[in-house]
Amino acid sequence: MRFGHAEELRAEFPELVAGVVYGAVAGGFGRGDGGGDGAGVGVGAGDGAGAELAARIAAYTDIARRRLTAGTEGEFPEVRAWRRTYTRLGLRPTQYRCASESLLRRLRREGSLPRIHPVVDLCNAVSVAYAIPVAVLDVDRIAEPWLQVRRAAGDETYTAFGGGTEHPAAGEVTFADSAGRAHARRWTNRQSGYSAVGAKTRRVLVVAEGVHETAAADVGELTAAVEGELARLWGVAPKAAVLAGAGAEFVFGE
Repeated sequence: MRFGHAEELRAEFPELVAGVVYGAVAGGFGRGDGGGDGAGVGVGAGDGAGAELAARIAAYTDIARRRLTAGTEGEFPEVRAWRRTYTRLGLRPTQYRCASESLLRRLRREGSLPRIHPVVDLCNAVSVAYAIPVAVLDVDRIAEPWLQVRRAAGDETYTAFGGGTEHPAAGEVTFADSAGRAHARRWTNRQSGYSAVGAKTRRVLVVAEGVHETAAADVGELTAAVEGELARLWGVAPKAAVLAGAGAEFVFGE
């Protein structure tokens, strides 16, 4: 499987830096003891592992809380850069927020993040700590041999979390696989329910994207953090890379 960004998109946004991590667990990544937003943080490896994961999530979330004491998420350079990007795409940045801004906004207003799935909960916490949008996809729900971030043709199929079907407008940036299925809307705004990580997920692809001035360093640090956490908490041997510039591509899979 191959992941990358269309050359036209790279040319349009040369400041873009992406961090990518692939990990696999034969028995699956496990879930907590609940479903939906009430899912717990167990990793399917006993109470000790669940407690360690909870501690790591709390540590990353606390970093974000400390940043929010100095100002709102809209003042963060990482978020401001995505707002400028959305404006260039013809979108209202306060109507369609990048994923990290939405999570930070929720954390500031409600004091906590939603509980969805252990891997997603971890990556959401990492996302708010770095204020960089992070997507987590179930690899087995992506049509091989490639997944590309590109402008939509308009005939791609997107499955919402509520189960409805949508078609990204022509020109909208999406994650599209080789079968024409869209796995995101408005670039980093909203993932698809089709490839969302679930109870049976055994292979994940984590993608972080930054467009701010220090994205190269920050995305690299974030990527190393996710790689380390997947190895520590799930015992996997992740594969990771930081993609920047023309022709950058990540090859992964079993």
